[in-house]
Amino acid sequence: MKQERIVSGVEISDGKLFRSFSYIGGKWVGAADAGAVSVTNPADGTIVGEAARLSADESSRAVDVAQAAFAGWAGMLPQERSAIIRRWFELLLEHKEDLSRIMVAEQGKPLSEARGEIDYAASFVEFYAEEAKRPNVEGVTSHLSDAEVEVWLEPVGVVALITPWNFPTAMLTRKAAAALAAGCTIVAHPSSETPFSGTALGELAERAGFPDGVFNVVTGKASTVVPPWTADHRVRALSFTGSTEVGRILYRDSAATVKKLVMELGGHAPVIVFKGANLDHAVTEAIKAKFATSGQDCLGANRIFVERPIYSEFCARFIAAAKALSVGRGMDDPDIGPLMNEKAVAKQEEHVADALAKGATLTCGGKRHQLGSLFYEPTVLVDVPHDAAIMHEETFGPVAPITPFDTEEEVIAWANDTEYGLVAYLHSQDPRRIYRVSRALNFGMVAVNRTKVTGAPIPFGGTKQSGLGREGARLGMQEYMEIKYVCRDWG
Repeated sequence: MKQERIVSGVEISDGKLFRSFSYIGGKWVGAADAGAVSVTNPADGTIVGEAARLSADESSRAVDVAQAAFAGWAGMLPQERSAIIRRWFELLLEHKEDLSRIMVAEQGKPLSEARGEIDYAASFVEFYAEEAKRPNVEGVTSHLSDAEVEVWLEPVGVVALITPWNFPTAMLTRKAAAALAAGCTIVAHPSSETPFSGTALGELAERAGFPDGVFNVVTGKASTVVPPWTADHRVRALSFTGSTEVGRILYRDSAATVKKLVMELGGHAPVIVFKGANLDHAVTEAIKAKFATSGQDCLGANRIFVERPIYSEFCARFIAAAKALSVGRGMDDPDIGPLMNEKAVAKQEEHVADALAKGATLTCGGKRHQLGSLFYEPTVLVDVPHDAAIMHEETFGPVAPITPFDTEEEVIAWANDTEYGLVAYLHSQDPRRIYRVSRALNFGMVAVNRTKVTGAPIPFGGTKQSGLGREGARLGMQEYMEIKYVCRDWG
């Protein structure tokens, strides 16, 4: 029987979805010695709950059970794995409202965005439930007259998944569903700031019927939980979403065991608006690209370049749209919710102060909102110089810098002048220009006259220091598989 529960002032109908323990080997376990991690609601600072702070030894034990479960899971018929993953998808949709409310309580995002994230998260599970059934043997024309040749794709083994706080459900399902469909077992570490979205997925995985040890969720501090995984040779692949700085550390720490790495790291997305673009549409899409998830998105627009003949009109419309955005607590479903922590707000303040000192003009916002210390007003800076920090560093908040450009060559050079290469946004009605600029932009993804481009069937990922590998699509499943070449003589 379902038990209702209040989580940081948010009511959920199925209280069992709110789990304070880790899920290891089919059992819910607390920390033996290390205690708990307090999780606070960024909207008001209230305690959401306390998640088990597991030790390094307990983290290693999760690998033990995942390794023990691997042969059985990998050896199941693909249709059997598919059915369990499919059931997990159905449970996600069945409990969409509760999962959304848990996310609002611990992450702070507006309720409608949380609901959208659950749909997005579930789409990966549905997609990979189907991909799990696809044949993974490829016939190859033999180069030898007396031999047959095949290429097999086999699961790599135990996979470690490390997920961020800004999309606490979708980032875990995108990784986990692909790895599980490939036949791998997983050990997952959700961010210590948003662990309960991760443990809720563990609860639903248990209900879906995953065998013990296949799906493990280990809570606690990343500095304790993750190092045993990077050092363990049994963990054959590691997938991480987060900052480039942390990605470099994981890259280094995984070198000794030569793991496969899938990393979605920082972004510094440009929005480029050429004259002749549909101006109303470009403004609407640029607002989405900048302010979704309160700007806390690796795909978020960080630099907006507008061709000079339409610059003044674009700025006027964009500023008006930004001023109209509502700010509030997640359960009130505003446009902008709180930022995750004090560090995030301080970064907005630093970037705004730096830009103003270097000659930019503040047109709206520019300070903390009266609702609380973690709320920051939607902010627009115009005429931002290229030496401003915000033009070179990821802001991860609701501050939009806009600057004019004069030529196509100039704006391409500015857009590409970054160590990041995740996504770029382009607005134009000229098909030749769209082709040229799309080819010239050094980014893994290019969105033309739109903002939303991600989804389960597409290969998500970036170039340069925005990451390694791809997530989503069949390519996302292949990241967790090894290629085996078989050359066969029947004798």
